[in-house]
Amino acid sequence: MSERNAGIANVLVIDDESSILESLRILLRNEGFTPHVAQGGRQGLEQIASLSPDIVLTDVRMPNVDGIEILSAVRKQDPTTPVILMTAQATLQSAVQAVNEGAFYYIQKPFRNDELVAILRRAAEHRKLRVENQSLKQEIRRRETSMSGRPVGKSRAWTEVLRLAETVAPTESTVLIQGESGTGKEVVARYIHQLSLRAESGSFQSINCGALPESLLESELFGHVKGSFTGAVKDKQGLFTAAGGGTFFLDEIGETTPATQVKLLRVLQHREVIPVGATEPIPIDTRLLAATNRDLEEAMRRATFRQDLYYRLNVIALHLPPLRERQDDIPLLVDTFLQRLEQTRGGGAKVLSEAASDAIRAYQWPGNVRELENALERAWIMTSGARIEVSALPERVTSPTPVRLLDERAAPNPTLESIERAYILWVLNAEGGNKTRAAEALGIDPSTLHRKLSRFGAEG
Repeated sequence: MSERNAGIANVLVIDDESSILESLRILLRNEGFTPHVAQGGRQGLEQIASLSPDIVLTDVRMPNVDGIEILSAVRKQDPTTPVILMTAQATLQSAVQAVNEGAFYYIQKPFRNDELVAILRRAAEHRKLRVENQSLKQEIRRRETSMSGRPVGKSRAWTEVLRLAETVAPTESTVLIQGESGTGKEVVARYIHQLSLRAESGSFQSINCGALPESLLESELFGHVKGSFTGAVKDKQGLFTAAGGGTFFLDEIGETTPATQVKLLRVLQHREVIPVGATEPIPIDTRLLAATNRDLEEAMRRATFRQDLYYRLNVIALHLPPLRERQDDIPLLVDTFLQRLEQTRGGGAKVLSEAASDAIRAYQWPGNVRELENALERAWIMTSGARIEVSALPERVTSPTPVRLLDERAAPNPTLESIERAYILWVLNAEGGNKTRAAEALGIDPSTLHRKLSRFGAEG
């Protein structure tokens, strides 16, 4: 690559004439570009998706897929990619249409080689400036979000999660967020969207997959056509389509049925949906984030969750720690929730008494951050003055049921499982309920510990 063309990488040339492709390939390589060629529009669409070219140079008049369709596909994938249209039958009307559709330049065949090379260099510089501008905007947004919208917490476990979320946010990668109920999976998903380039072009859509029956869930996800089932009185746009240009968050994806999982796999593989009752697919431009509180690896072993879907979802994995492993974050969360209650409910500021604060720190919070927020809201309502006493907190917080390691009357011949259960719960209790430390002490993986506790009915 020559110095004057430094920074120029891939140019995808699309034409249905092989002689033109070969001559342009030689020209571009000699001028320091890295050329790729596609014969015809269909092959061009495939290479656009796989190559992510810096510049696209395409003929307008081609069978099956023409240059305007190529332009539209490029604009959807990456609006910063310049598209140069070539045609032997240029008209003012077609040129105006091309520019209105977002083409960088419209050049008429036959053209001089130096004319085309000059246009390509301008396109490369244009792309470079647009990419730098987007990066600058993204950095500004990241700093603003970090100052105002960063999820609350300073513990090491939590800051590691946020650091990874901030790293993957600018990418298009699918993210699987795992954690117990109430740990803040949707909060983290929204944070990823806010830091992404999609925050400018699209919205954040979400759905709880476990809250709807299969038939209704598929209609919400993929949409439906009029008359496809009883009550379908008109066409309905699905949330995948509604989130076009933005981010779609599938919460509790582990609750989906095998039939729905097959359709979700198609979405991830082909980036298209087929509405209920329709036959033609609809292309989508949506980034997918998913979350679950289930052990999906165990679900795969039990054949209740598809292995191929799991690996499609698990490109980037975020594991959210439970609140009992974020003790340092509890005072910050308490302050945040009390300030929010002051703003939404009014009546002046309220603070916790020392006894109430001690009770909150001592409790294990099986419902995690959501349970803490609900407990504080109840305490706020129950308190008329400015000081929240321990009596205003829920009884489960002030008088938690102790962990029972063994029955009062031990079985005369205890089973191996009962002995294992007692030992695991004893270690967990000795570690203050911290499952990560308990797993280390037991010499097993945290996921194995979670599965055993779930089998014992002691998860939470």
